[in-house]
Amino acid sequence: MSLNILLVEDDIDLAATVVDYFEVESISCDHAANGVHGLALVEANDYQVILLDINLPGMDGFTLCQKIRENSNDTPILMLTARDTLVDKVTGFDAGTDDYLVKPFEIEELLIRVLALSKRRSGQISKLTFGKLVLQLKERLAFFDEQEIKLTPITFKLLEKLMREAGKPVSRSALMHAVWGEDQPDSNSLKVHIHHLRKQLEKVQANLAIETEPGFGFALREKAPL
Repeated sequence: MSLNILLVEDDIDLAATVVDYFEVESISCDHAANGVHGLALVEANDYQVILLDINLPGMDGFTLCQKIRENSNDTPILMLTARDTLVDKVTGFDAGTDDYLVKPFEIEELLIRVLALSKRRSGQISKLTFGKLVLQLKERLAFFDEQEIKLTPITFKLLEKLMREAGKPVSRSALMHAVWGEDQPDSNSLKVHIHHLRKQLEKVQANLAIETEPGFGFALREKAPL
């Protein structure tokens, strides 16, 4: 899989070294020299990993990380910084970072961390949004246009997985693994819970549909206007 990552770093020499190294490893790396430009790139592009310095002009790394998470973006974030105190690390994790690498670092270690982070999504966001649909992950609550949707623990997990891939088809096996892990029931159980989830969305008159992808799985999409 080709990777597209973002580096937000105001040390131009370090940034050039990282970008060049990743290019040799066939990893595409965009660069922003300040937090404001970094946020604009995050909002305009899809990245597998985001690398953030803390001491950035315009908007510091903590604030940028927090804003990324407030936008329900679950891209893994790695903070690069010379600030290695426990307080700084706690602040970073509270803001929503997934990993921390203290400068100076070996660039080979940075590559290892990036490759590991690229294989998963961040667990640091507190909510998911898709149009007027909101999932509060910590509270395990769902709302459409501020109306609460009554969900069981299983249908909540199903909706969470579909929302994380909103607009794109999700395979039956991926959905079942997200809900039941390795201890999976028969495939009919998935159909039953998808049916229940559809009914709950209908009750709040959500303009959303869980569409069946024949031979593959399901996708959460907005309904086409009548």
